[in-house]
Amino acid sequence: MITAQFLLTALVVVLAPGTGVIYTLAMGLGQGRRAAIIAAFGCTLGIVPAMAAAILGLAAVMHSSALLFQAVKFAGVAYLLWLAWQALRSGGALSIDSQKARQSAFAIARRGILINTLNPKLSIFFLALLPPFLSGTPDNATAEMLTLGAVFMAMTFGVFVLYGVFAAAARRLILSSERAMRWMNRSFAAIFALLAGRLALERA
Repeated sequence: MITAQFLLTALVVVLAPGTGVIYTLAMGLGQGRRAAIIAAFGCTLGIVPAMAAAILGLAAVMHSSALLFQAVKFAGVAYLLWLAWQALRSGGALSIDSQKARQSAFAIARRGILINTLNPKLSIFFLALLPPFLSGTPDNATAEMLTLGAVFMAMTFGVFVLYGVFAAAARRLILSSERAMRWMNRSFAAIFALLAGRLALERA
């Protein structure tokens, strides 16, 4: 069940820089190591609804229901655009500013949770990723999917923390330059806007 092939596949997926990675990097640069770890934790928790949907078969329902898929998708698009604005706006939640106060752990984790919860493709992804690695025994399918999902979540958290710690290490260098901070804020805003555009074009 937990084979080298599964671990390699999961690692490749987790390493690919997506919305959660970008958010974790932004929090590491803007708020430091603590915020990056909390962001990674929030993004990992955001996987739970998608994994539960895949196990319960709700992902298949969403895949077949254009209205439900579109509703969740455009909620996700709106949220990503809001994050882009928060990166661009002075004093925004994602902006990098040497004078900005530390954010609460709840606020940081909540954004990470919403980033993955409002991505309808994630549940469909789990529906496609996990079944090929099951043993084929129907009675064990749910337990095996839970196990594989838990391993995937653990890998996600570990890799995201590494990304975040790396960003936090570069924080002092970024904060020492007003130009670098402006460039990073604009870059994060552009990336979130592009991710919103890509999500808007996704189809069930």
